Amino acid sequence: MKFVDFVEISVRGGRGGNGCLSFRREKFVPKGGPDGGDGGRGGNVVLRAASGALTLADFEFEEDIRAGDGTAGKGGIRTGKAGTDRVIEVPCGTIVYDRDSGQILADLVEPGESIVAARGGRPGRGNAHFANSVRKAPRFAEMGDEGESKSLLLELKLIADIGLVGAPNAGKSSLLAAISSARPKIAGYPFTTLSPNLGVLSVDDQKIVIADVPGLIEGAHENRGLGVYFLRHIERTRFLVHVLDLSVGSTDDVIAQWRVLRSEFEAYSGATDEESALPQREDIPAKPYVILGNKIDLEAARANDERVGSYFKELGERYYSLSALTGENVESFIQVLADLAREHRRGESQARLAPMLVDTFEPTRRRGRLEPASIVRLGDGSGFRVIHANLEKTLSRYNFEHEDALPRFARLVKKFRIEERLEEMGAIKGDKVYIGDLEFDFEPEMAALDGSQKE
Repeated sequence: MKFVDFVEISVRGGRGGNGCLSFRREKFVPKGGPDGGDGGRGGNVVLRAASGALTLADFEFEEDIRAGDGTAGKGGIRTGKAGTDRVIEVPCGTIVYDRDSGQILADLVEPGESIVAARGGRPGRGNAHFANSVRKAPRFAEMGDEGESKSLLLELKLIADIGLVGAPNAGKSSLLAAISSARPKIAGYPFTTLSPNLGVLSVDDQKIVIADVPGLIEGAHENRGLGVYFLRHIERTRFLVHVLDLSVGSTDDVIAQWRVLRSEFEAYSGATDEESALPQREDIPAKPYVILGNKIDLEAARANDERVGSYFKELGERYYSLSALTGENVESFIQVLADLAREHRRGESQARLAPMLVDTFEPTRRRGRLEPASIVRLGDGSGFRVIHANLEKTLSRYNFEHEDALPRFARLVKKFRIEERLEEMGAIKGDKVYIGDLEFDFEPEMAALDGSQKE
């Protein structure tokens, strides 16, 4: 399976169904009145963490994700069917970002945690909604709203208890195979591991998840070698095991591996957002760690083992050595890992969710008054644009094929004093006026079309 841990996707909620324009027509029931039902709501796009998902590879083939549309309402005050929600499973440890703002929308850590990534559109209301004592037979129904649309970044940071880090060919994959049930690819050349591997160590009463991260070289934080994109996978670990190849040369050469690791961690964690394509970084150097010398089955490694151990002992570091190939000292090191897991327990994790925006369908009011619309003259002299979010949203629901749509529009023009404002700005009859996607010619007498009736 291809390992993918960073993707961009577009999500769109389903469109709300249109309201129905209908009147009751039954034998012996004269003037039955309006009975148009509401449309169905648009479906939501939901991202849900699932333990069975291991990679974001599926999103490479489906970058545009859309939920189902709601169906139109029907006569007899029958509501349309709601659009089908689209539930997308992502690996545990997936962080969801808004691509435009860079804001974290959710951090899905535990199985079952979810976020509504794109809400479905509000359904249109049928004409039964608009009947009152004055207007007993409204010939008007609303259209449904388009669903919410977003561009998202998904970043996967593996959820593991232990991170195995070290230079290429240090034996991390062999160590993972020796202490867990994992069977990673193992070969005697650098960069055998091209993506993180996970293994589970069952010891005593614990199940410990171990991540083998691809080898790090000097300059990894600048994307050299396999680069910065795998360093993120050790950010969530409880503690690290620095795996050193004891057979590389002199004692100084072995110790140099550890120094490179520490310097790369510090450079990675200290980088600013401008220096990285990744939106967020955590403090890796502050994580607890132990140092492990590997390959003591080799003569050169045994010669270095004692001197390397003495060096780290003087520094006060915890140092162990073993041979992942022959199994020497592996059992004792497994117990070290079990003790460390008890010492550094994982805290209770909670999904970080951004505050949800509350949909409102009422005009924005300020100090008890209707907030006025803004009107701007277009620079090319082609007309005027009226700017008011709630007004634009309301008009997007109007179906001007319905008989009562134009009088209702005229009442809105009067309510927001748009005609007066346009005349103050020098608009004359026939000038183009734009409100959202609606385009019409300015007619000063428009508000008189139905000024006597109430909304």
